[in-house]
Amino acid sequence: MGKFKHIEDFFKKYKWKYILGIFVLLFVDGLQLITPKILGYVTDALSAHTLSMKEIFFYAFLIVLIAVFIAIFRYLWRMLIIGSSRQLEFWLRNKLFSHLEKLSLNYFYHNKTGDLMAHATNDINAVRMAFGMGVVMMTDAIFLTASTIIIMMVSIDIKFTLIALIPFPFVALIVTFFGKLIQKRFKRVQETFSSLTDKAQESFSGIRVIKSFVQEESEINNFAKANEINLQANMNLVKVWGAMSPLVIFLPTLSFVITLYYGGTLVIDKVISLGQLVSFISYLELLTWPMMAIGHVINVLQRGIASMTRINEILDTEPEIHDDDNTLDIDNFEESIEFRNLSFTYPGAKVPALSDINIKLEKGKTLAVIGKTGSGKSTLANLLLRLYNVEEGSILLGGYDINKIPIDLLRRKIGYVPQDNFLFSCSIRDNIAFADENMPFEKIEEAAKITSVHDDIIGFPNKFDTQLGERGVTLSGGQKQRVSIARAIAKNPGIMIFDDCLSAVDTKTEEKMLSNLKEVTKDRTSIIIAHRISTVKHADEIIVLDEGRIIERGTHDELVALGGYYSSIYHKQLLEEKIAGQE
Repeated sequence: MGKFKHIEDFFKKYKWKYILGIFVLLFVDGLQLITPKILGYVTDALSAHTLSMKEIFFYAFLIVLIAVFIAIFRYLWRMLIIGSSRQLEFWLRNKLFSHLEKLSLNYFYHNKTGDLMAHATNDINAVRMAFGMGVVMMTDAIFLTASTIIIMMVSIDIKFTLIALIPFPFVALIVTFFGKLIQKRFKRVQETFSSLTDKAQESFSGIRVIKSFVQEESEINNFAKANEINLQANMNLVKVWGAMSPLVIFLPTLSFVITLYYGGTLVIDKVISLGQLVSFISYLELLTWPMMAIGHVINVLQRGIASMTRINEILDTEPEIHDDDNTLDIDNFEESIEFRNLSFTYPGAKVPALSDINIKLEKGKTLAVIGKTGSGKSTLANLLLRLYNVEEGSILLGGYDINKIPIDLLRRKIGYVPQDNFLFSCSIRDNIAFADENMPFEKIEEAAKITSVHDDIIGFPNKFDTQLGERGVTLSGGQKQRVSIARAIAKNPGIMIFDDCLSAVDTKTEEKMLSNLKEVTKDRTSIIIAHRISTVKHADEIIVLDEGRIIERGTHDELVALGGYYSSIYHKQLLEEKIAGQE
């Protein structure tokens, strides 16, 4: 049961539903065992001409009544067992999603979205089937088989029963052999489905790039190849299942042949009555479903085990970033920031992203960070958000080591605007109010005005209720950036981090936004990461990063006078603006 350790809590809560459902199922199976007995009695009575019309109607009514009870209680066990399996599907999907949300950023760099989607759909569905119809078929296979064979032995003939059931042990051998193959091949099916899902998701997300490079045919061919691999994996599974299922059905059919021949001779020799033979055949027919169920239940359970193993791999993964015994019991801290002898290397990388960083930023001050692509600018933001643990050197917030500050408190205090400006597929209103679903509309509107996106939003037919496409695809690059900034401002944090978030807006809009942002950030500790000098020149301190090291630092005027990298970039951008103005 180790493979089902993560769903033990569910079964503690729902065990009585399952137990009651199994009892009802056993009751229904018991009712099914009565009808063959009635048919046998009626057959013998008809043969002896001792049955009246009144008795015929009575036994017919009794069979119909039993059928009605079977239908009613079959509905009941379906609601209890199948209903509980649906609850399991709901519960496990929530558990999986909640766990994924808690995992560290690094986990998602090494696991594809398609794989995770397959876990949340196909794998969980397979687990549901195992604990839904799997439980039903297993109960039927055990109870109906055992009780039917006992009744056949006791009420009809032991020797006849044993001879008729000769093919049945071979069913168990076949099921055991094929069961192992099914589990292995089903796991492969799930893996290929993950790859297929990932390919589709990637193609849809990158549809603009695909169309701009006229690569539709190439992508169609690539998807077809992935689909072909998925088809082949499914066909390999079908071949095994297709071979097992007919064999499981064929072997019980041999029992009918044996029954007709040997049972017929027993009737002729008057060892058993014709009614007993009819009952025996009816009971043998009842055994056909459990024998088929053995094949199905092995298939369903093996699939469920394979899928649960894949889900366990996720649920067993511990977040790299989490609160521990060293976490302080605090509910606030001052918004001052200090990087002290900080060095950092990304997992798996050989070259440090940051080396020997020392910065002290007082509360309410603004730090600007500039440098080439890959110089380590965004890494500072990632470490401040504690998307990675600080292991060499330290970051102090309000004098507290960042590794000891509760993660929720830390991230609530920071408003972050990332480079990629990710927006959700919901309304503009909901995107800006992402930090608080009950945020007053006035606050949403104010944030939009500060970022100069208010007029754009008002120009849409549905204004703030305009629904955005995936990743905000219905907005322009500049609009997405400004909505993303508005989202961070509306959060009203004590610390703000702007990670190259004005690159897609024109110079005029940038000047207006910077003027508004000065008012917003005057009492907040802010870090602005940018490539444009115009974005950072008003900062209290500017640092220049190169290959993870601080090569220059000072105010705008000091760095221009220094005549180094910053000054070179400044004069180049001035020249570019001058040329653009002449055009």
